[in-house]
Amino acid sequence: MKEEESLLSTQTQSGQPQIQTQTQLLHYWGNTPEQEYYNLQGIKASKSFYTSPRGLKLFTRQWLPLLSPPRGLIFMVHGYGNDISWTFQATPIFLAQQGFACFALDLEGHGQSHGLRAFVPDVHLVVQDCLAFFTLVKQQEPQFLNVPCFLYGESMGGAICLLIHFAEPEAFQGAILVAPMCKISDKVKPRWPIPQILTFVARFFPSLAIVPTADLMYKSVKVEEKKIIANMNPMRYRGKPRLGTVVELLKVTEYVSQRLGDVSLPFIVLHGSADVVTDPNVSRALYEEAKSEDKTIKIYEGMMHSLLFGETDQNVDIVRADILSWLNHRCHARGGGAE
Repeated sequence: MKEEESLLSTQTQSGQPQIQTQTQLLHYWGNTPEQEYYNLQGIKASKSFYTSPRGLKLFTRQWLPLLSPPRGLIFMVHGYGNDISWTFQATPIFLAQQGFACFALDLEGHGQSHGLRAFVPDVHLVVQDCLAFFTLVKQQEPQFLNVPCFLYGESMGGAICLLIHFAEPEAFQGAILVAPMCKISDKVKPRWPIPQILTFVARFFPSLAIVPTADLMYKSVKVEEKKIIANMNPMRYRGKPRLGTVVELLKVTEYVSQRLGDVSLPFIVLHGSADVVTDPNVSRALYEEAKSEDKTIKIYEGMMHSLLFGETDQNVDIVRADILSWLNHRCHARGGGAE
């Protein structure tokens, strides 16, 4: 394996990497084996494969508090090109330490799940994959009965969470939407007439990876050392976006942006003012237009797209504290968390 200069094997109190000079890592936190690391963090965790109703084999993970029953169940959806096994894990590990049981799956074509890499030709099928898996989790353990359930989505995952809500309006007691992709920022979206040309070509070559967009990781992560960590993710998609995926995301975000007024579940939406990947103004519109009686918005001045990893440790702690406070007000004190 090619060696790269980078970072860490120890962590700060927030669970973020502490930068040191080192070679390629086995995990985002360093080279400590997974189960040993989870034990050190005071949580339980496991991974497995799940076959969706349409026959797609999907990779899943769960992060659980040591004490039961959990204070709440959090069903998590990652963003485009990302997966659940690298830096994404930092948030569910933190939440499990606070008494919440977290569950996530690599979406079609992402991470260790089956499908052509980063090819998502039909987001509504992905929504059904997520719903089927989340429903199975709710039903598999007696201790999960009567425990509040929440959605959590980052970027594209935030839009998918809203689509899940539209499909099953009463299934979840709330949602945490982190820089949701309710609209692709004009700063990264190809300019006219490129989208029109791409839409036409996608009819014939949907899996072609030729969309002229810069690597979004470098536009998402603020801290330079953390860009090195993020780039070491062996599952991260580094190719150009596929035509069919881009056309589908443009279609889905347009659909979601037109249905903001139909959002009725409690939610907190969190966005950085300096985000150039997804538009913070659309999060403001979500807050204004949603018919939810219980809704909260947090706009963080100067923060970028990767709020829960790519920022400074101090900023990550601020965002985490806001999420935890929101959850604490909607859950009874159980397990490992305190009000």
